[in-house]
Order: sequence, then C-alpha cells, then structure tokens
Amino acid sequence: MPELPDVELYLHALTTRVVGRRLERIRLASPFLLRSVRPPISTAEGKAVTGLRRIGKRIVFEQEDELFLVIHLMVAGRFQWKPRHEGDPPAKIPGRLGSAAFDFAAGTLLLTEAGSKKRASLHLVEGEKGLRLHDPGGIEPLTSPDEAVLAALRAENHTLKRALTDPHILAGIGNAYSDEILHRAQLSPFKQTKHLTDDEGDRLLQAMRAVLTEWIERLQTETGDGFPKKVTAFRPEMAVHGRYREPCPECGAPVQRILYAENESNYCAPCQTGGKLLADRVLSKLLKGDWPKTLEELERRKDAAS
Repeated sequence: MPELPDVELYLHALTTRVVGRRLERIRLASPFLLRSVRPPISTAEGKAVTGLRRIGKRIVFEQEDELFLVIHLMVAGRFQWKPRHEGDPPAKIPGRLGSAAFDFAAGTLLLTEAGSKKRASLHLVEGEKGLRLHDPGGIEPLTSPDEAVLAALRAENHTLKRALTDPHILAGIGNAYSDEILHRAQLSPFKQTKHLTDDEGDRLLQAMRAVLTEWIERLQTETGDGFPKKVTAFRPEMAVHGRYREPCPECGAPVQRILYAENESNYCAPCQTGGKLLADRVLSKLLKGDWPKTLEELERRKDAAS
C-alpha cells in the first residue's frame, strides 16, 4: 500500500501536471471504485484543480466551488500519467487493470488496480466539513509536536507495530515504514506502548522523522521531473522490510519475519529484541512449545535438519 513517502511522491509529481488545470472529464471503468453518489461525479468535470493535499494515505484533489475528489489507493491502486498533445484523444483505460481516467488538456491520469480484490475508492465531497469525514483522525508524524505524537502513541496500550500503523493514531504509516522505523529505533515491534520509556520514546520519534524524511527525499530525487512508474513497499535499499533471511545492514544477522493475518513484521533480533526470536503465529501453532528462543538455537536446528 502506498504510504506517506509514496503519497507525497505522487503529490509532488501531480502538482506541476494538474494544479491550475481544468479537469475535463472523469471516465470510470470499474463499478467498485466510486463510493459516493452526492454530488454526482459529473459535478467535478469542467472545474479546475486548485490544490492537492494528503489525508493519511488518501490523495485529495481540491477543486473550485469547494469540491474535493478523495482517492484512497489501498493495497494495489496506482497512478499512471499519460501526456497528451493538442489534437490527440485521451489515453485509453487499460483493459484488465484500469479503474478510472481523469482527463486534462495536458494529459490523462489513469488509476489502475491489480488483483481481484478491488479496494481502491473514489469519493466526491462538498466542503471542508464533508472532507473531514474521510479523515481517520491520526496525527501527522512529521509536523505534530513531539509531546502530541507520544501522547497519541500512549493513549491506549498497543504493540508499537500496531500503534505506528493505526490510522486513528498516526497518519500515513503502514507496514513497510513501520518496520524501517522500529529497526532504526532499535525497538521490538511487540513492545507495548505503556512500557515505552522516555529514552525509547525519543529514539522512536527521531527514527520516525528521519526514516520518513529520508525516503521522501530519496524517492523525489530518484523520480526527478518524471512521473513515478513503480510505487512499491519493497525496495532493496530498505533495512529490514521485505528482506527476510537477508543480512541486517547494521549487524549482519538474518532478518526475521512474523506473519499475521494479511500483514507481516520484519525485524532484526540482535538489533531490536536482544537476540530473542519473536514467535511467528503460523509456525508457533505447528511447533507449539518447541519454538526456538534465539538465533543460535534456530541455526542449530537448521544444521541438524540439513
């Protein structure tokens, strides 16, 4: 799922392409995408885009007459920009993956979604009051005061992984960047927020802001004036996310993984848990009380099995 740095990348690329431009037409190819009926989606056609903003992981197109197009890409939604020259017809919507097209004089913004589960959504709302209904309420991790972020994290007791990725607590952080933040802060994904010390809270804040800022800058530098072609949660430069069994860049130990529901946590045991292996719920059910507690024990079992 595109997270805060990825959404900021889209906003960066879209600003020069659509802000100040008139949205000529909206073409919908997927009946599952549009989730609002009032005002009709045709109301947005012919009106200029006056600005862009981010609400958590949602991208908002601000238009004349206080209209707002709210797009949530969810897991598999992505944007493509197809330039358009004078006299050319608008770009075609891709047959299998295409969900919608937003036509401007200078080009067409295509919304595609891979997979059979169509979760991406489009709403058209009127006024700031209507827009607030699409805000889950999480505070912004980069611009909110330190004490506000820590207070939000400690308001209820959760694991750090859950707290970082809960859109009602923090805005825009998901599976990938929470892994990177916790690795940078040297904190276990299963540590409870009520047990977070002042020193650990400071480390978490510094890591959160450093990781998110570095990735925003990295992605925008890589893309330059172009339009992002590959927005993904799995990047080889990441420290632990998506790098199961690969060496940790800090200590060289193999990165570990915890699977649960449709999510996963990636972590380094020596850097984050004092060398302790966190029980994977899937394998724990099979191994029961026989789960290895350390990397050394895990390696011994692998050697014995080989």
